Amino acid sequence: MQSTLYLIPSSLGSSQASDYLPEKTLATLRSLRHFIAENAKTARAFLKTCDMPCPQSDLTVAELDKHDPAQQAEALLAPLIAGNDMGVLSEAGCPGVADPGAFLVAAAHRLGIRVVPLVGPSSLLLALMASGLEGQRFCFHGYLPIDRAERIKRIQKLEESARQRKETQLFIETPYRNESLFTDLVNGLGGETRLCLALDLTMPNEHIQTLRIRDWEKQKPSLNKRPCVFLIGM
Repeated sequence: MQSTLYLIPSSLGSSQASDYLPEKTLATLRSLRHFIAENAKTARAFLKTCDMPCPQSDLTVAELDKHDPAQQAEALLAPLIAGNDMGVLSEAGCPGVADPGAFLVAAAHRLGIRVVPLVGPSSLLLALMASGLEGQRFCFHGYLPIDRAERIKRIQKLEESARQRKETQLFIETPYRNESLFTDLVNGLGGETRLCLALDLTMPNEHIQTLRIRDWEKQKPSLNKRPCVFLIGM
């Protein structure tokens, strides 16, 4: 029987897996004994919330090196090649989306291994759904440049794309840099451009708000160290 690589979404915050994963996803996850993760320690902490039917010592969690993926794909997928099902775990959200796991999926396709994505949270889609911005055309850009001058140039290019293509632009930032990014967005975007801040998604203090820049200028949200998806549109 053909082995399968399952792509398993994980928590966007700290909570029991049963709070946000469907039972079908959990049932599949609990059937697995081999996993690949960006960080083995946090992956095992996540697995503890999943009510696994076996002790942690029976589970293998291989850790990927996102800086040198090409040399390790087949080694990481060795249990699959030997006929065992495996799961790829993201640090948060969906594997392969704003996540270094995509190269494993590409390797599985090259090897003729079946790939199955499982249902679970994606911060990008949740943010887009709740933003009120264009949902037919959108583009995710990952992290913007750290250098302030370069960042403002990029912000203005994204605004131009949003205007010309009627396309929502999504990006993220390291949480402790959120406030400086917000300042650059307010200073770099036109007053009529809409900005959505999607904070702490799926968590108790979740907050999602879309305003025009001229209205954001009148208030400063609390962003420091809070996971946030930023979206701009017209």
